[in-house]
Amino acid sequence: MIEEKTFELEKTILVGVIHSNQDGAQSKEYLDELAFLAHTAGGMVCQRFVQRIDLPHPKTFIGSGKMEEVATYVKENEITTVIFDDELSPAQQGNIEKLLRCKILDRTGLILDIFAQRAQTSYARTQVELAQYEYLLPRLKGLWTHLERQRGGIGMRGPGETEIETDRRIVRDKIALLKKKLLVIDKQMATQRGNRGALVRVALVGYTNVGKSTLMNVVAKSQVFAENKLFATLDTTVRKVVVGNLPFLLSDTVGFIRKLPTQLVESFKSTLDEVKEADLLLHVVDIAHPNFEAHIESVNQILKEIDCLDKPTLIVFNKIDAYQSEPWDETDLMTQRTPQHYSLEEWEQTWMHRMNGQALFISALSKENLETFRTRVYQEVRKIHITRFPYNHFLYPEIAEEE
Repeated sequence: MIEEKTFELEKTILVGVIHSNQDGAQSKEYLDELAFLAHTAGGMVCQRFVQRIDLPHPKTFIGSGKMEEVATYVKENEITTVIFDDELSPAQQGNIEKLLRCKILDRTGLILDIFAQRAQTSYARTQVELAQYEYLLPRLKGLWTHLERQRGGIGMRGPGETEIETDRRIVRDKIALLKKKLLVIDKQMATQRGNRGALVRVALVGYTNVGKSTLMNVVAKSQVFAENKLFATLDTTVRKVVVGNLPFLLSDTVGFIRKLPTQLVESFKSTLDEVKEADLLLHVVDIAHPNFEAHIESVNQILKEIDCLDKPTLIVFNKIDAYQSEPWDETDLMTQRTPQHYSLEEWEQTWMHRMNGQALFISALSKENLETFRTRVYQEVRKIHITRFPYNHFLYPEIAEEE
């Protein structure tokens, strides 16, 4: 009888700080997201530590008192990994490792680890590997302390530093090699995009875990991997879709997230090119998330960085089946009404007004309002199609009549 191997979750703790321009609720939301990231990576969060501090400590990120508290908990509970919500400098990471004597990760390192787990194709693996090496390069000395052998005395001068410099040179060479490899793949992908012809291109964009892949599967009748975890999809998937009588290309892209590592933005440049070359963006939002408006801002910030914020966009509020508003008593004069008290109908009116009618409310999972979604996408694609193929007025007389 073959024994089944059980996967044991790593015992982790989370560490965050509350800056002067943050409040406790925002900090809690960030740590909730970090906990979801840790769960996605295979960790079990045992405890959270938060410190209110104006500026991170230059040596240990958090103050000495809080660090002692964390060290005691790590030792008493046999914690294997400590994850910080913000990016640590190489010096900070090295100092904390010496104090806590366990694996130290920051938000960037955790996201890179998840991307490494999720990468399926050779292209995605190459992109992640490049990002990992660029992240690792300044941290080599802190990670590989066993190479430091400079103790002074006869015969002990220099070999440690030589080893480190050798390792850095190897990593730099590897980075250069991966960049060349990506250039070749980028040219191939650009050729593939060019070979798709002049079909209208529609791209699904949005925060991670908002249901883009589920929507892609429903609309394109495809089998894109979808899971209730962050970054379930890394590789861009493109499918030909026909709605009504119009064919177009629909692409599912990697999800965005707050504080997306700059290494990933750069290495996933070609993946983001699918967004840059799209004629229409479908910005998918998880309306059931209590802070979905902050997610919209994060996505818009990344779209701005890649010069795509001005593209024609439909905002698609997904997961309306899971939306629940907090009860609010109008006679309670002590409680201030907040967006958490808005009904779904109120959100619909609000965002319809903000987006000049360019908003849809659907559930990809329960297929609620999908016909309205298809009709609206058809209308938007048709506008672009008529501009690109004016002779199609003869092929589609009903379009000519409506125009």
